[in-house]
Amino acid sequence: MTDAKELREMSDEQLELTLKDAAEHLFRLRIQSQTERLDAPTELRINRRLIARVKTIQTERAKAAEKEAAAAK
Repeated sequence: MTDAKELREMSDEQLELTLKDAAEHLFRLRIQSQTERLDAPTELRINRRLIARVKTIQTERAKAAEKEAAAAK
């Protein structure tokens, strides 16, 4: 799927959309896993890790922005 290097090259808006899509897809997969058998059960893990990667990158960017703001003062 998408590795961390590709995610870091995305803009903040693209990361937000990727996070939203992955969260929605994970929700659908969880519902499907409860009601029927999944075709590829590893998709759950892949989506959870994608969400974690995106959130980590967003946190890194937020901390960097705070650090720059503090340094500018």
